[in-house]
Amino acid sequence: MTTAESTQPITALLDAETVLGIADQVWPSLVGDGEVFVPVPAPPPAETVSAWVDITGPWTGSVVLTCAPATAEALTASVLMTRPPVVVDDEDVEDALGELANVLGGNIKSVLPGESRLGLPKIGSAPSQGRLDDVCRVAGQWRGQFLTITVQGAADAPHAERNEVPL
Repeated sequence: MTTAESTQPITALLDAETVLGIADQVWPSLVGDGEVFVPVPAPPPAETVSAWVDITGPWTGSVVLTCAPATAEALTASVLMTRPPVVVDDEDVEDALGELANVLGGNIKSVLPGESRLGLPKIGSAPSQGRLDDVCRVAGQWRGQFLTITVQGAADAPHAERNEVPL
């Protein structure tokens, strides 16, 4: 049994710099040489799509990648290394965004304490967040377009009120 004094939310386990460092490692290898995620916030678009993977373990939550549908299509074309003119279908977008979320999630899982499992990638509207102090978000841009990477506690975790990792 743990107490509030001996447990920590995700914000105590990693910070935006760690998430950005992981993105800096992942982006060129998956999205392409010379491609970068820039941590400069952009206004959010009216419509977004998210891809995420769940992490289950001492800390339970999701790693969520969110962008506009047009950005998702451009990311997909870059990940698939297609040349213009290109038409990517919904399945391609699901695969590419899911793979980005999966690799980001796997790297984030590796810096968390304890043994955790990574779920399969999902795509759609972002999952609900848990507590406000259990969220680490890096807002930025890719090719000048809105994109965020969010590590968030699960709203429906068995201990969502205390989604924390023992010290």
